[in-house]
Amino acid sequence: MTITTLEKLDARGRELVFTGARTTNSFADTPVTDEELRDIWELTRWTPTMANTQPLRVAFVRTPEGKERLLPHIAEGNYAKTQAAPATAILAVDNRWHDQIPTVFPIRPEMRDHFEADEAARSHAGHFSAGLQAGAFILSTRAAGLAAGPILGYDKDGVDKEFFPDGNWSTILVVNVGHPGENPWFDRLPRVPEDAALAWA
Repeated sequence: MTITTLEKLDARGRELVFTGARTTNSFADTPVTDEELRDIWELTRWTPTMANTQPLRVAFVRTPEGKERLLPHIAEGNYAKTQAAPATAILAVDNRWHDQIPTVFPIRPEMRDHFEADEAARSHAGHFSAGLQAGAFILSTRAAGLAAGPILGYDKDGVDKEFFPDGNWSTILVVNVGHPGENPWFDRLPRVPEDAALAWA
């Protein structure tokens, strides 16, 4: 089916995903199922990326053993909430994402060889598109009825060594996932005003 007329997300949908959604700082002990986590990925994978290359990869940490491996690499300020979250997603870029080009962008399979030969271009393009997907992952978590708590306070090298020792994936963001716990939100902080953020030409 080809969609030719776009519809606006209704007010409730906008509130759930954007205007009313908040970064979660505490989590309830309500379990999150693997099916719910797959639902987040199912939404995320439709994100636009350069030439449909889709370089984002996700490692879901949701067992006690997995958390024991992850927590030593989490900064003190993020430790308690990461420990409490029923699932933590390690978002990573696949450093060999270009190997998928003949499959995901079959009209230009030769692009694989271009990126194989140019490591700097490969890294830039991969991180750019994975960053787009990482933002969408947070919105997808909200759309799936769960709360997201992205954090940057972690030892990237330690996480990579522990979870991606072959070097094929590189961590770009860690996101705690679950249901909000007690006092989960900080007070809403101001947004950058329009006159400081927009330019018109």
